[in-house]
Amino acid sequence: MSDAALPTVAEVRAAAEAVKAALDRHLAAVESRIGDEDPAVYAAFNELAAAAEEYDELLYDRYDEVTPFEIPTPEDGVAYTGPAEPAAFSVLVRRDYAVVEPARLIAQAERVAAHDRDADLDDDGGTAGALGVLFGEYEPDEIASRAKDFGLEEGDSTLWITASEEIAEPGEWLGSPFGHVDPQDVLHRFDVSSVFDEEADEFDDEPDPDPHGESAAPGLTPA
Repeated sequence: MSDAALPTVAEVRAAAEAVKAALDRHLAAVESRIGDEDPAVYAAFNELAAAAEEYDELLYDRYDEVTPFEIPTPEDGVAYTGPAEPAAFSVLVRRDYAVVEPARLIAQAERVAAHDRDADLDDDGGTAGALGVLFGEYEPDEIASRAKDFGLEEGDSTLWITASEEIAEPGEWLGSPFGHVDPQDVLHRFDVSSVFDEEADEFDDEPDPDPHGESAAPGLTPA
């Protein structure tokens, strides 16, 4: 960054004062909170996080220094700002699968079609039609629990719980079920991925710091 683009001393000081004021507002909100999920505390938290981030950036740009503060946020980096007491919520689920045994998948669909007149398997007998038959017959959770039986291999999956003030009108979102999700309304998120197992394996592969196989307490060096 050129000197001309550096924040001024006054700008850095103003950002520091903003952090101080945000700290006071946050403390006041906490002291007067109503219930465990008071929206005033959420709002003060987000204001403090924004002020601290702004100050940290200006401090680094001007003086090449950082603060010791770290405001916790969800893994995707988006803080929840939805209703503290949601009156309604939506559950959004995505599960990925690989078709590893097409013949098994099609055979399962043919069995369903043979006993159910409403289960129409396409004439081409391909996997696309088989998927339509199976998901029309079984609940997604059952298919997930029996993925191998259907010739499928599970990939990543995620489940989001999004909060709202009121339930949507019938048919309101059916045309675009995932198109109007605000990341800041995601109340809870649960991710499942093999990448997490790989990260755990990397830690497991690290050598034991004690050649005798005894683990030392943090910060201590074995004699």
